[in-house]
Amino acid sequence: MSAKPPMKSYTIRDFNREFLNDAACLDWLKDYLYPNGITCENKTCPRHGQVTKHYRDLQRRSYSCAYCGHHVHPTAGTIFHKSPTLLRLWFYAIYQMSSTRCGISAKQIQRETGVTYKTAWRMWAQIRKLLTEDAGPLTGQVEVDETYIGGKRRRRYGTRKDAARHWLENKQVVAGQVQRGGKVLATHLPEGTAKALLPLVRQYVLPASIIYTDDLPIYTRLPAEGYEHRRINHTARIYVQGDVHTNTIEGFFSLLKRGIDGVYHSVSAKYLQRYLDEYAFRYNHRNDERPIFKTMLEKVKDVPAGPPSAGLQGNGPA
Repeated sequence: MSAKPPMKSYTIRDFNREFLNDAACLDWLKDYLYPNGITCENKTCPRHGQVTKHYRDLQRRSYSCAYCGHHVHPTAGTIFHKSPTLLRLWFYAIYQMSSTRCGISAKQIQRETGVTYKTAWRMWAQIRKLLTEDAGPLTGQVEVDETYIGGKRRRRYGTRKDAARHWLENKQVVAGQVQRGGKVLATHLPEGTAKALLPLVRQYVLPASIIYTDDLPIYTRLPAEGYEHRRINHTARIYVQGDVHTNTIEGFFSLLKRGIDGVYHSVSAKYLQRYLDEYAFRYNHRNDERPIFKTMLEKVKDVPAGPPSAGLQGNGPA
């Protein structure tokens, strides 16, 4: 089997060369949204319903029909809609998010671009909303595990059982599923019980797949769901036994936690899923042949429903 070609790098020099100013960003957006040219929708235009020549308006983010002057706004329906922030700063923020493994904070974007923190916060919220994607279904060899994020213990408790119970009460449960050599799914759950974990497996993992888990008792029900189940006994300090392990999903969890601890410091439970989507998106596109920046940039028109401010942390500066 031939080796997979390496992903093409996209450096800051490439970015500065391609997106020199706002006009270059607007031209790219126009060419992306209207690859076959812009059709004039003005009913009074003699070329109504036809692809016509459009000229960029120097006073606004629009293009005018050469025959009737009707304006078309490429930013409409995108995350840039009605934003007074320079398009190049938006593009630069997207580039920064795509070029790091562990994420970059809104506070850092504020420092690098000179916008206010409120503006940087909104930009980051809007960009992060674009990174939600359905990576399922998973099949073949799939690793399933769960981890806990946040909620540091503040004081000691009498017995180990009591300490463990109070420790879990302050944690947020994150379930992870990864197809070996494929994509990962990360989901914030209200609890780490069979009632929450098993329906997630049924939803995203196809039957007859081989599922690898640790020795959590919940997963003993998987064979009854139609899966081939293989377990690794972490309680006995066994972490790899042939091809039986959960190291792939644990590696993703490690990247997620190091990123949150080192970049964001704290994440509220309300917006945790947004962060999971961000890290899963970068992980799933890490081996793409094209720059991940272009993949993210082409999602700017996929604006989900909801208020613009949704999708960022509620605790501490970003």
